[in-house]
Amino acid sequence: MTFGATQRIYLARAVVDMRKSFDALSSMVTNQLNKDPFAGDVFVFVGKQRNRVKILVWEVSGFWVCAKRLEKGAFAVPRPLLEKESKSVLPLSPADVHLLLEGIDVHAATYKRHYHRPDGNGGAGVDGKGAFS
Repeated sequence: MTFGATQRIYLARAVVDMRKSFDALSSMVTNQLNKDPFAGDVFVFVGKQRNRVKILVWEVSGFWVCAKRLEKGAFAVPRPLLEKESKSVLPLSPADVHLLLEGIDVHAATYKRHYHRPDGNGGAGVDGKGAFS
């Protein structure tokens, strides 16, 4: 799944009835999330058990609804966690969407220091002292 460079991606923070489809999801975008479903933005919805995801996006002549259901487990929903009754959205990057769909919880991950190319200040590292930050 790829996203355009200008597409904004939003995760609906409220849990969604996964029986909803095109019209109900686009109505939810308008009335509950206060966004324009026809703007070409991507809207991600997660079900109550977090084992189903639907993605709604407008493309030139109509809506696309993409759905995924896990046979086991749950999607790794980015924090802040989903709220039962919320009218807000959480902006996501394309990488965040892919991590969510693959079940990778970035909040449980650890950062490993790695090489950074010297920035031209005499071979020193990123922080200018030869150390990596």
